[in-house]
Amino acid sequence: MVSKINSIWIVGGGTAGASVACVLKKTFPEKDIRILEGRDIPTVGVGESTLSSINNFLQFLNIQDKDFMKKCDASYKLSIRFENWLDKNSGSFHYPFGEPYYDEKIHNYNYWYYKKFLNPETPNTDFADCMFPQMELINQNKVCEKNNVFPTWNFTQDVAYHFDATKFGILLKEKFRELGGRILVENIVNIQRNEDGSIKQLDLDTQNSVKGDLYIDCTGFKSLLLDKTLEEPFESYEDILPNNSAWATKQPYQDKEKELVGYTNCKAVENGWIWNIPLWSRMGTGYVYSDKYISDDDALKQFQSHLGTEDLEFKKLKMRIGIHKRLWVKNVCAVGLSAGFIEPLESNGLLTIHHFIKNLIPVLKKEIVNEFAKQHYNLACRRMFKGFAQFVSMHYALSNRTDTEYWKDIQKRNYKIEENFIEDKSDFQLAYINKMEENYWHVKGGFPCIASGMNWFATTFETIQYANLQPDINFWTKEWSGISEHFEERKKEFKKIVNFCPTLYDYLDKNIYKKEIN
Repeated sequence: MVSKINSIWIVGGGTAGASVACVLKKTFPEKDIRILEGRDIPTVGVGESTLSSINNFLQFLNIQDKDFMKKCDASYKLSIRFENWLDKNSGSFHYPFGEPYYDEKIHNYNYWYYKKFLNPETPNTDFADCMFPQMELINQNKVCEKNNVFPTWNFTQDVAYHFDATKFGILLKEKFRELGGRILVENIVNIQRNEDGSIKQLDLDTQNSVKGDLYIDCTGFKSLLLDKTLEEPFESYEDILPNNSAWATKQPYQDKEKELVGYTNCKAVENGWIWNIPLWSRMGTGYVYSDKYISDDDALKQFQSHLGTEDLEFKKLKMRIGIHKRLWVKNVCAVGLSAGFIEPLESNGLLTIHHFIKNLIPVLKKEIVNEFAKQHYNLACRRMFKGFAQFVSMHYALSNRTDTEYWKDIQKRNYKIEENFIEDKSDFQLAYINKMEENYWHVKGGFPCIASGMNWFATTFETIQYANLQPDINFWTKEWSGISEHFEERKKEFKKIVNFCPTLYDYLDKNIYKKEIN
């Protein structure tokens, strides 16, 4: 039976549930929207790194950074740093947030390649330094809240955050209450279903029950409604993403002014990678790995060896990588871990949550949400999700590491590019077209930075010589003369500006975490 959706129960009170609740209550104040939060059910609590897209979410809810940062132990994030991904000792490169800077002499990413071809000793780290002016802030560990100081970079749009995910969830629940929403804290003991298989009601441990027109499953990896109750099939992404486990912990600062940096660090190691996320008061760190290549106990020892200590509290996580075939089935819609998960290499957890919420709004605007509307939601979410999973998988595909069985097997993986190529504008397809047919990156986002950091250039010197019937290197030296100098002059100008900016620590200390003066 198809009916109007007036009553919505959001099952799960973590960050996903609170995020959905806030956006829907603000958008549909006339609807009865409530959170059913389990009693004494822990949240994952390790999604501490975000992308700049979180600003759309915060601004939609009228949440200002200075209002939430202190409550959530937050710091600013301007980039993601990748260490030893190309090879075991290959160093690092950055994916800075914001758009690349083109001017009258620099028209696309390939201009940096021209510099590299004429000066082969140029390190790959120079790609981001040349194309993204805000790298000077990152290199000097500074921050500048003034917009329009750097071309193509806007502080209010392009900065992201490191924060305590548990505290952020609590803040969002406070916001939900301010919007008029209500939260019920009780445990589900039984789920009754209608004849058509849809959810009839949720029976609680207090002998109460709740009924709604729509149930939004935000119960984490348990996926209580979509998976456990409706038994919707799950599509694993283990063929393109290798990891399924993680150890996580919290570290105190040893030298806070030095260690509090404006980026998340992702370091490739023996059987996966280690994240390091600097919050204001401490660091969050974890080891993402595959239990097919190393046991949980040995992974913990490996992690502790990298950290140089065993004297911390470690939390083990098992990750279900992939997505359900459908995310909205009958009167159940899943958001967050209950819908699907991609290992957090590109800080994608909140990104996918917010993207799914954005897709919910136009569907719920329809007076009667029929199967046609649900299919639109499912398709929009799955396309975004699969595209991002492909983007993350290319971090592995571009690596040259062979130092362990884990990395050797990654070199042998079949990414089924031919099969994915039939999907319009998949990340695999765009990477192929840019590299093999058009010979320059025109895609936005992080892929040009990741590819350039790992020697997967959009073109080669030989390709240019061949295409232009001009093998004479002297011709190209003259043709590209001045490009290197122009890049260097640009960097000098932005360095002058950054010299007058405060350090990240000083800015936060003064403007967010003001010291009380006795």
